[in-house]
Amino acid sequence: MSNWFSHIIDHFTSKPAESKNDLQEHIDNHPVTAAPILSCDKPFKTSRIKQPVEILKQFVPIRNLDDAAIDLLQQRTNCYRAGNTIFVRGQNNKGKVFYLHKGTLELTPDCESIYQMSADSPLSHLPLNSGKTIGATAIAKTDVEIIEISAELIKLWTEQSKTNATQLELIDIDLPKQIEDNGFFSDFCRIYRENKLTLPSLPAVALKLKQAMEFEIDVREAAKIIQIDPPIATKLVQIANSPLYSPISPVTNCQEAVTRLGLNATRQLVMGIGLKQMFRCQNKHLLGAMQSLWKNSLYTSSLSFILAQESGKVNPEDALLAGLISDIGIIPLLHFAEQHPEHYKNRSELDDTIPVLRAPIGKLVLHTLGFSEELEQIPHHAEDWYYDSGDKLTLTDIVILAKLHSYIGIQHDKKLPYINSIPAYTKLNNGKLTPDFSLHILHKAQQRIDAAMQILS
Repeated sequence: MSNWFSHIIDHFTSKPAESKNDLQEHIDNHPVTAAPILSCDKPFKTSRIKQPVEILKQFVPIRNLDDAAIDLLQQRTNCYRAGNTIFVRGQNNKGKVFYLHKGTLELTPDCESIYQMSADSPLSHLPLNSGKTIGATAIAKTDVEIIEISAELIKLWTEQSKTNATQLELIDIDLPKQIEDNGFFSDFCRIYRENKLTLPSLPAVALKLKQAMEFEIDVREAAKIIQIDPPIATKLVQIANSPLYSPISPVTNCQEAVTRLGLNATRQLVMGIGLKQMFRCQNKHLLGAMQSLWKNSLYTSSLSFILAQESGKVNPEDALLAGLISDIGIIPLLHFAEQHPEHYKNRSELDDTIPVLRAPIGKLVLHTLGFSEELEQIPHHAEDWYYDSGDKLTLTDIVILAKLHSYIGIQHDKKLPYINSIPAYTKLNNGKLTPDFSLHILHKAQQRIDAAMQILS
């Protein structure tokens, strides 16, 4: 049966992925040789004959669309000679998406390193570019065939992703093959349908402050609410005195802290402090997974905070909170395994369930806690690399970039795209990369990232 949840399942259970170490191999094997490129070469041959659907379904995110949608996409295949320049970094390509079908390319993003892509390489199923501007100059090392897809692809994928993210109900679920016999998955969904699922909650002070700020309150009233919970009040004073807020003189009480931080920042920080208590587990077999989840969420949160500060277009405290809740949907799964050991028979069943339910359960938790609609969407889009939120840099873009950046250099079981090839990257004011293709603005801000991690740790 086709439904929103089956689309989510398809998205998470497509072709098996390989190690992200392939990226590092590109870096090690190809030293800097690129020269400045001024213009593009025209293809020596162009065909408007549509590629078969089975060919197109090798590529991401096309493989997650149905055949009818794929058939409507405008496409053409361009052939270039070795040495030709296919496209140039910074060039406006109006959102068209390019895939390497045959041959080998050399790509130069805004950094001191280059990388090569061959049609038979592990990352060749990913777009060479998917933003509205080109993220890397591409030169043909051999004769190549480039499949060019219209901008409708990213628009179509984004609309489908938005539709999936608006749903809450887990009904009529089509199980992916690898979890058809997964008892943990089935039991979790059954408990949910019976309305017996226990969801995490926030501290009373966080909820009270959130509710109070729906009306007009002043700094004194906000501080009075926060002081109901002395540990949170103390933590807020510590944050206000941290290097991230460049204090000239220390604040000594909660009201002074709220004054320095501002009401909106205070609300988001109190929510973030309160969220930490959700990442708790007593089961020694699951404790490691929960601690790892907290550590990764905290790191993504800190990267998001610094990216927002650097961009000047997104509120840093909003980004801090958004990064922290990007994987919040995993918490109920770990709690369910802890509270219902009769349903948790082995770790592999849990591990197979997490990618499928992480996003929809995350939205459910945030919806139940009364988070804004914008934040509710974060779990769905945080690892949706080809999601395009629009022309301007948004909170969602910040989290996507932070998430992808956080995986660089870490063993990960997904084929991850180069950061310069995704839509969110092209919206940064400073998209310069380091030699390992990570974001330079984050690389140079390590001390501030460490300070941001101290906010909630």
